[in-house]
Amino acid sequence: MSVKKDEEAGIVSFRQDKTAVIQEARAFHDSNISPRKCRILLTKILYLLYTGEKFSRQEATALFFGATKLFQNKDAALRQMVYLVIKELAPYADDVIMVTASIMKDMQPNTEVVYRPNAIRALTRVVDPSMVQGLERYLKSAIVDRNPSVACAAIVSSYHLFTSAREVVRRWSNEVSEAIHMRPAISTGGSGGFAGLGRGGLTLRFGGDSNASAVEPASVPSMSYIVQYHALGLLYLARQNDKIAVTKLIQQLGGGKGTQSTTLRNPFALCMLVRYTTKIAEEDPNMRAPLVELLEGWLRHKSDMVNYEAARALCSLTGVPVEAQSRAIAVLQMFLSSPRATLKFAAVRTLAELAQTRPAAVQACNVDMENLITDSNRGVATYAIATLLKTGNESSVDRLIKQISGFMSEISDEFKIIVVDAIRSLSLKFPMKQSAMLGFLAGVLRDEGGYEFKRSVVEAIFAMAKFVQGSKEAALGHLCEFIEDCEFTKLNVRILHLLGLEGPEMPEPHKYIRFIYNRVILENAIVRAAAVNSLAKFGARNAQLTTRIRVLLRRCLEDVDDEVRDRAALALRLLDTNALNEQLVQNTAVPDLAALEQSLEAYISTSAASGMPFDYASVPLVTREQAAQTAYEARAQGTAAASLGVREDNAPVADGLANGAEAAVGADPRAAYAHELQQIGEFASYGPLLTSSPAQAPVPLTESETEYVVTAVKHVFSEHIVLQYNITNTLAEIVLEDVVMVVGGLQEAGLEEEFILPIAQLSSATPSGTVYVSLKRDAALPFPVAMLSNTLRFVSKEVDPTSGEPEPEGYQDEYQTEELELGVSDYIQPTEINFAAVWDELEPDASATETFALTALESLDASCATLVEILGMQPLGGTETPANPSVHTMLLAGRVARPTGMETVLARVRMMYQPSEGVTMELTVRAPSDEACQFVLSAIA
Repeated sequence: MSVKKDEEAGIVSFRQDKTAVIQEARAFHDSNISPRKCRILLTKILYLLYTGEKFSRQEATALFFGATKLFQNKDAALRQMVYLVIKELAPYADDVIMVTASIMKDMQPNTEVVYRPNAIRALTRVVDPSMVQGLERYLKSAIVDRNPSVACAAIVSSYHLFTSAREVVRRWSNEVSEAIHMRPAISTGGSGGFAGLGRGGLTLRFGGDSNASAVEPASVPSMSYIVQYHALGLLYLARQNDKIAVTKLIQQLGGGKGTQSTTLRNPFALCMLVRYTTKIAEEDPNMRAPLVELLEGWLRHKSDMVNYEAARALCSLTGVPVEAQSRAIAVLQMFLSSPRATLKFAAVRTLAELAQTRPAAVQACNVDMENLITDSNRGVATYAIATLLKTGNESSVDRLIKQISGFMSEISDEFKIIVVDAIRSLSLKFPMKQSAMLGFLAGVLRDEGGYEFKRSVVEAIFAMAKFVQGSKEAALGHLCEFIEDCEFTKLNVRILHLLGLEGPEMPEPHKYIRFIYNRVILENAIVRAAAVNSLAKFGARNAQLTTRIRVLLRRCLEDVDDEVRDRAALALRLLDTNALNEQLVQNTAVPDLAALEQSLEAYISTSAASGMPFDYASVPLVTREQAAQTAYEARAQGTAAASLGVREDNAPVADGLANGAEAAVGADPRAAYAHELQQIGEFASYGPLLTSSPAQAPVPLTESETEYVVTAVKHVFSEHIVLQYNITNTLAEIVLEDVVMVVGGLQEAGLEEEFILPIAQLSSATPSGTVYVSLKRDAALPFPVAMLSNTLRFVSKEVDPTSGEPEPEGYQDEYQTEELELGVSDYIQPTEINFAAVWDELEPDASATETFALTALESLDASCATLVEILGMQPLGGTETPANPSVHTMLLAGRVARPTGMETVLARVRMMYQPSEGVTMELTVRAPSDEACQFVLSAIA
């Protein structure tokens, strides 16, 4: 009956009108206040605020002070609603500070416990930042209050005050630390506070009667220590910029070696401490070993939440010993058999992420994950399948694909994408199973699904067509069938473009024409235009089909869309004119999109004044293969460590520059370096930039905390090497002038310094700049390798604190940085190619093989990572992650920057690991010249 009355009163339906609510707010001024009516009215105001309704300053102020009149009522529920409305209206109302005295009455220690937390939260919203210091005494006493609700309210309010009164809140560190170590007061009577059910059904009330007998510490539930969670977060917030202070905090609260912390009882707080520990261990390699020991200790904690957080941290950290990571994997393996779905999901997802980089380590869990394939939670089953695909062997592929097909229709698109990504990686790892995997992908293309899912499948087929030898014809056939019933215009256009590029080279090119021309008849104008372009490529690149293509193109001249007609007319003109055909269709060179974009931007900014036409001939050209490689690298950089839980598009661009925007060549740092160097007149005559190393992040030559921060990048030209030194002056009271870098150790490497481009001044206004050092390469030594010393020289001037200007006289000073290594990897640019095809094409005479004993390396994983770093080459087909802990073969590809240009080089590394002897490695290198082969081998010797 009460529900029916509420419906009749209009409580259930909250479609409120702001004007009506403001009119009803007159009830706040009644002499006889109805608590129930006022609570309903306050709820309506909160609803309007939460749904985005805007109140004017006058309206908000009237409502704010109307609500404060309800402080006179003794109804506890109404008083709590008043505090909530005050907090939400405070940012929009005027003169809110006038209510401070009323709120502070409820903050007194002798007040009912139920009012104090609400009063603290409301006060921090209405108080002016300049008044925080005056309230410091009240807030500090609330932080150390034995009632958890009061302490939590004070600590969480301190979070909000931290942005406006940072220094004041930092002074409360002692009280916050005391709150972490303080035990909550628990009683069986009293009024107010939070209540909850303890073990055995015992009702616990926090706070309340101070005379109640305290419960023994051993009987306090761990979740009662929620104050520790909030207090730890506030301590970290105050110390987050001081790495030493954070490390000390972790050591104090984390417990000793092999023991668990007795201070932190709350699992949320311990999970937060684990995350802080992981962050410090990742940033500071010197502290990694003791912090890893702490993480190992948390693997044995009584809380599953803490166990999982520590295991996840050990699996995600780099440089963790194999034994420690094995213990973490054992904990996750135990969770796989848990009856709780959340634990199973968390464990299998973490193992799926680890399988991206260390599949051999996860193989021990394969039996448990196979049991999860039929799990009722399809999220768990999907991650189990994805992990098995990455860790399984070639013989298990068919069985796994058959099991996947059984439940693909039952899972969401998000999980389908995870499975498709795993299949794509597997196709590169086991190319012999291409038929089964292509059949699976073609099957799921016919299933229902959204654009992102269908795009991921198409991208996977594109990748197989490009990188898996012998799969191109079957892949194109499946794509042709898909576009017969494809509802997504973008996918149709991409597939038609790929058919136009690859179809004319197939053994039976005529069978693709029917599928393409069907698009001209049945699809929209955008797809029809793409189909016309694709047909034109068949006619231009295959003379036997030219006559038939002309007939089809003439029919397109009567299309209702002008774009389709224009493209058909252009295509017919190209087929009739050999010169245009060779220039626009047969020509394999395309413009460098990054350079073209930069040139167009420069032209737009200056064309108004100059009035000169744009010079397209000045834009450098690259081959389609180079453009496709650049696009692939640009995509790979953004998704190198992508989690399986969030799908990012790391698919290679199988059709070269399918779309100019999709190629994203401008994202390539090498292209950015090339454009930057082209703008410097001294380097204009050096020719094209062959490679820059390291491409992703400059080499640090100083610590990031020093007064002068220096990083370096090495640029290789055909006859020169340019060293780029990025220098930052962190001292605001010092100005550096005539900044140069003196490089030593050049003669031993056959290098000759030509000139230095200095920095005129580094000050607080312009603290950063770049010094370039140009070195001449000796023709007799095509690959100079050396360890270069670097000395920063400058004129140092102090800044006058009164005027802010540097002193007229300075003194010559210098600063020694770390040495810069010029090694083999600096001349090699990693590249993605078809290894088997190019390996067979290269002459066997232009190859070299040597055997090495790598006794210092403890595993095949470490060997692969070290070789990739030393050689600077691209691992192919997922071979950088050994599937077998004792025997492995890794395939590498790159392009060497010779004085005559870029030269492809391949390497095959066969490794065998024995615990007693370490890693034995056979390295075989093939390249067009023996000189390049010997150069790559010299990196190991």
